[in-house]
Amino acid sequence: MDAPAPPQPPTQSWLWPPSLLPAPLGLLRLDPTGGALLLLGLAALLGWSWLRRHRPPGIPPGPAPWPVVGNFGFVLLPPFLRGKSWLNRRVRAAGLDLSSLGSQVLLTDLARVYGNIYSFFIGHYLVVVLNDFHSVREALVQQAEVFSDRPRVPLISLVTKGKGIVFAHYGPVWRQQRKFSHSTLRHFGLGKLSLEPKVIEEFKYVKAEMQKHGGDPFNPFPIVNNAVSNIICSMCFGQRFDYTNSEFKKMLDFMSRGLEICLNNQLQLVNICSWLYYLPFGPFKELRQIEKDITTFLKKIIKDHRESLDVENPQDFIDMYLLHVEEEKKNNSNSSFNEDYLFYIIGDLFIAGTDTTTNSLLWCLLYMSLNPDVQDKVHEEIERVIGADRAPSLTDKAQMPYTEATIMEVQRLTMVVPLSIPHMTSEKTVLQGYTIPKGTVIIPNLWSVHRDPAIWEKPDDFNPNRFLDDQGQVMKKETFIPFGIGKRVCMGEQLAKMELFLMFVSLMQSFTFALPKDSKKPNLTGRYGLTLAPHPFNLIISKK
Repeated sequence: MDAPAPPQPPTQSWLWPPSLLPAPLGLLRLDPTGGALLLLGLAALLGWSWLRRHRPPGIPPGPAPWPVVGNFGFVLLPPFLRGKSWLNRRVRAAGLDLSSLGSQVLLTDLARVYGNIYSFFIGHYLVVVLNDFHSVREALVQQAEVFSDRPRVPLISLVTKGKGIVFAHYGPVWRQQRKFSHSTLRHFGLGKLSLEPKVIEEFKYVKAEMQKHGGDPFNPFPIVNNAVSNIICSMCFGQRFDYTNSEFKKMLDFMSRGLEICLNNQLQLVNICSWLYYLPFGPFKELRQIEKDITTFLKKIIKDHRESLDVENPQDFIDMYLLHVEEEKKNNSNSSFNEDYLFYIIGDLFIAGTDTTTNSLLWCLLYMSLNPDVQDKVHEEIERVIGADRAPSLTDKAQMPYTEATIMEVQRLTMVVPLSIPHMTSEKTVLQGYTIPKGTVIIPNLWSVHRDPAIWEKPDDFNPNRFLDDQGQVMKKETFIPFGIGKRVCMGEQLAKMELFLMFVSLMQSFTFALPKDSKKPNLTGRYGLTLAPHPFNLIISKK
């Protein structure tokens, strides 16, 4: 397929501003220093003009970048000038309001202007956005070896040090760490360490907390967040925390805030000038403090595990990792398995595992409250298959297609990781006719994939039946990829599905959820950090 020609910016005439030429015209003849400065300024201006007119040949289309700052230099401008940026012009031309758009919606709407594959620059980093299933699959599955690395951008490197599973660079070390982590996590879905009884046990605390509110409106976020985090804690740390534990509550608040501010426009400037990360004010200082506090919390837990480790009876992920570290020391002096790497993996599991499943459950509760007819059908299926008294089990899932389809439809519409985690190309390649240079940042827009009208009929409508066949059984669709695809697919996918199903069914089995009377309809666009969270909302429960 031939690459479409990149759009050419309109020709402009660049004039030297008279205000910069207060000196006499004879300056060049009379003052060599002044003449050199003038020539240097003219060369810089001509270079700027050239950069504004040119993009590397063959790359996907997109707006012309500014030198040094790329396409997001407007964040450096005072507010009254930002309206003149390329982004604001494009958004207004499409009849949209930039202030009300989430990043995922904005990137989807820009595909109307530039096509399903387009590019822009953040500083000198080329970023390519993939907005349809075919381009995402070709990149992440068919060219997986090229597209599976992570960006080496300063903000990510400063926070993660290139370690862990989620943000670590693709290579032998990542493969070793992921293989061990994935096989260990599977133990928590099966056998004596299964999380299923822990999920059911944790729900008893959720139920008790919700019942304290009686018929009064309440915010479900802290209760759901505590419960989901405790399930992760049971798996990783071998313990749960009481909902009133101040240190635990503080850590959960730090996690939510850290994910929310990490895409702050000012923080993105760290990717242009990395030293900005150390500024002693604003979001820079706040993010560093959050990182410090979470580090202290997790490293203390690892230290306690090391001191109390029972070699014959490992209880959780940390125990199993520490035992593997000791085995590796005997056989491989250059092993990547050590306590430092464990810290980053635990951070990934704790932060990513809590935030994503919490938001999925909150979205489920919100959509049930907004769609009482769907909630009634879920209640009917639970009553028929499980009844009112028995706790749900994963073995019930096969007999509950409508409930499963409902969860899938909420996941499709809300996509809690709407832009996936950015990928990076490890070598130069060609994608659907476009040249993609080595080191290009790739954003798979999963939000756009799940709202594509070419795939989903009436994509903005909430309709669980789209996942059911004529016999009322669940249909698996290859275009439904809430956990991503390719080598970087979420390694906790099976655990997340189990946790989401068991907790959702337990909630629906015990309560009917509704919005308070006379409350405004919640904004369904969500709040975007690294994950998509619903805007704050209150619920009223009634016993079934």
